[in-house]
Amino acid sequence: MTEAVVATVPVTIAEAEWAAAVRTVREFVPGGRVLLICHVNPDGDALGSMLGFALGLRRLGVRNLQATFPGPFEIPEPFTSLPGLELLVPEPEAYPDPDLVLIFDVAAESRLGGLVDRLETAGATVVLDHHASNTRFGGVHLVDATAAATSVVAEQLLDRLDVPLDPAIAECLYVALATDTGSFRFDMTTPRVHEMAARLIATGLRPGDISRRIFDSRPFGAMKLFADVLARAELDPAAADGHGMVWTYATLDDLVRHEQRPYVLDALIDPVRCVAEVDVSVVVKQAAEAEWAVSLRSKGAVDVSAVAVALGGGGHRLAAGFTGHGTPGEVIAAVREQLDRHLIH
Repeated sequence: MTEAVVATVPVTIAEAEWAAAVRTVREFVPGGRVLLICHVNPDGDALGSMLGFALGLRRLGVRNLQATFPGPFEIPEPFTSLPGLELLVPEPEAYPDPDLVLIFDVAAESRLGGLVDRLETAGATVVLDHHASNTRFGGVHLVDATAAATSVVAEQLLDRLDVPLDPAIAECLYVALATDTGSFRFDMTTPRVHEMAARLIATGLRPGDISRRIFDSRPFGAMKLFADVLARAELDPAAADGHGMVWTYATLDDLVRHEQRPYVLDALIDPVRCVAEVDVSVVVKQAAEAEWAVSLRSKGAVDVSAVAVALGGGGHRLAAGFTGHGTPGEVIAAVREQLDRHLIH
């Protein structure tokens, strides 16, 4: 397998890029057809950043406004009460030739699925992201690899567009920020993150209610499914030059047996990454026949973003993912081969 090269992304966004983004948005606001897109199988940051920004555009008077994502039109249960869901449309109904496309939390064109053609048909594109592996596709790039979430970038652009925060916008951005920081537990939780959270909470949010809905609510069937999947976990102490790896996998049959939707598997990485003996944790989730969505986490010894990029995916230094093919064992063998090459010295 040819090893991919991680794209070099500036650690902060240049003022020229901010100015270009503001100029581009104002060119098509309020009269243009605006399409907002986030990545396939959207998580809290993707949906929250996109919907929060969409609500901001609506405050600017945009009426021809759609938000969408590629693939099955399913909203994960924790996010079904987010403000702005009425702006979502299925992929086939999205504007085929919008005036402006804004793309959220997408590091590479491959994550746009069937919506990738909007990069060609749109009058202009602006990409908002925080992945160090971002490939700099599209037109204007608002990519900050130091930002804890894409919602950090979205909030800054809203501020530069003179859009004030209201409770609906703030709830979307708060959900995005909380999910990507692991409820403010991960290393990217800086003073800047807490300052932003304070601004959002000041609009009248109830953080406890949001946290219970997002992090502490799970169907009973999901708990039983987790028990099955965790029981098949394997420990590999020699992986990553002795730093160790733990991994497990979940199948479509597991979902059927416990009558669960695929989104419940997103939280599986949390109990797996808690294993004290290892640095790297991996969850392999079946998406189709011989196709697997792979989640990678590191405690600091391995750059799992570089591992994911080498295997066709992307992400952050301590949290990343890719799509694997074959059997779970073959997918893990490919991961293990990359771990020694991407140790953090």
